[in-house]
Amino acid sequence: MTSTTPVTVTDIESFLRQNEEKELLRFSTAGSVDDGKSTLIGRLLYDSKGVYEDQLASVRKVSVNQTSGPLDFALLTDGLRAEREQGITIDVAYRYFSTPKRKFIIADTPGHEQYTRNMATGASTANLAIILVDARHGVLPQSRRHAFIAALLGIQHMVVAVNKMDLVDFSEEVFENIRQEFDGFVAQFQVPDLHFIPISALHGDNVVEKSDRMPWFTGESLLHYLETVHIASDRNLTEMRFPVQYVIRPNLDFRGYGGQVASGVIRPGDTVMVLPSGRTTRVKAIATYDGNLSRAFPPMSVTVTLEDEIDISRGDMLVHPTHAPHVAKQLDARMVWMSHTPLDPGRPYLVKHTTQVVRAGVRAIRYKVNVNTLEKEPATRLELNEIGAVVIETHRPLFFDPYKRNRATGSFILIDPISNETVGAGMITGREPREAQLKSTLLDGLTFENSRVSPPERASRYGHHAATIWLEGNPELAFVVERKLFDRGCLVHVLADEKDAFILAELAKISNAAGMITICSVRPEDAAERERASRLVGADQFLEVDAASLSGNLDRAAEEICSLLEKRGVLAGEGDFAQGGGI
Repeated sequence: MTSTTPVTVTDIESFLRQNEEKELLRFSTAGSVDDGKSTLIGRLLYDSKGVYEDQLASVRKVSVNQTSGPLDFALLTDGLRAEREQGITIDVAYRYFSTPKRKFIIADTPGHEQYTRNMATGASTANLAIILVDARHGVLPQSRRHAFIAALLGIQHMVVAVNKMDLVDFSEEVFENIRQEFDGFVAQFQVPDLHFIPISALHGDNVVEKSDRMPWFTGESLLHYLETVHIASDRNLTEMRFPVQYVIRPNLDFRGYGGQVASGVIRPGDTVMVLPSGRTTRVKAIATYDGNLSRAFPPMSVTVTLEDEIDISRGDMLVHPTHAPHVAKQLDARMVWMSHTPLDPGRPYLVKHTTQVVRAGVRAIRYKVNVNTLEKEPATRLELNEIGAVVIETHRPLFFDPYKRNRATGSFILIDPISNETVGAGMITGREPREAQLKSTLLDGLTFENSRVSPPERASRYGHHAATIWLEGNPELAFVVERKLFDRGCLVHVLADEKDAFILAELAKISNAAGMITICSVRPEDAAERERASRLVGADQFLEVDAASLSGNLDRAAEEICSLLEKRGVLAGEGDFAQGGGI
């Protein structure tokens, strides 16, 4: 007689805890019609024991009625009646399964060109994309289209699964030809992690277990790759972004701000800046239903309380003061058009970005992309499923990062305000290109040398020469220097920029032409702008100062800068600058 060890509550709790702590991988499948996407997912679910018995019974029944072959794995994901009747995927089907190593969420996306927008929707939250290619037909235009969209959506990991190898006698030559063709196409838009695996989804070759029928393939099975691919570093954990979704006031003694951490890590005691007001405060606590947390990170949904009472509402954003996002009304973006009504630059739209919805318009369509050749073609409008580069202008500023750096704050959707239809999905590539053009054209036509008042006359009137002080680090020091120079009778002002040094060089040159001393307070990392500013202003009027090299006391540091100006002849009222850089 044998005895069995009873299962305790502790064992169950331990099992549930381990399951909760498993890493989650989201992946999507894409490819042309009949490449076998739904069959592949069905095989993964079936072989990993991720299908309930009643589901299997239903699929077996339908399979017997429709086919005389084995179990039709595609029916495990093709849930709509229209999909089963046509034998294609129309909607995005989400399925869930887990192995001892990971949990998975699968988005089975449509292959038909008509439903490309659905594919973009399903892939938008994926960590990894599986692009299926039929070994008999090779790389088709729709395969290229889906690979390009996956790369456009910032998916770091891509697997090209060459399916139906059983129909080409498991030929290594066929596989290698497809690998070379696809590799050449993908090289144009650079996918960081690209793998090729030959499979037969119908028979299970190289899906869950290694296949004996393709000994020439030395790689692992598809499931092994899905279980081991490294995705922990894909998220942006350096630049904290917390879009406020809801102000929580259950009583008079509590005010919290609910939302999902978009990127970075937030901890109690951290200094945060509120956008758009620019006010700074500290995090008091991170509250959840189960109690306070010591930190929060993506994609956790939490409630943040602050030490100071600041006017904050839905759509505002908490960020770290030294890593602030772009704040602008104009932006440059790639757009996947998802409506049967073409994009009309003259129509008003709504932009849904993080937690705010603002009125917006499309100022211009720069070009559309030919997804087969990746060439840029001129365009005046975008049709359904077309991809193009557009310039968006909003009525209120957005707080955003480039999509490549932050998928959460770099993406948005465009909404028709009348029908409430989502008409486009956008990936922000940067601030509106007019700014770059402005850098080169702002001073066009402005001639300072022909002024009726000469620089020596201005210096004689003001008692100092014009100069640009490029002060890197410690913005507060710039205002201390300004006060000291002002008290000495100088014509001086500060240009402070907390995000980047855009256009400061142009403004400094204009100020110098008027005889002023201009202090540009910038971040140390703006080295490229520093070099450009030195060329534009002129080395004889440019003084570079690193705040870290000065005294820690602000007053003494400001005196050191004033002494340097005296040595350079700026404050003497006579002579010229010495040639050279700065300290």
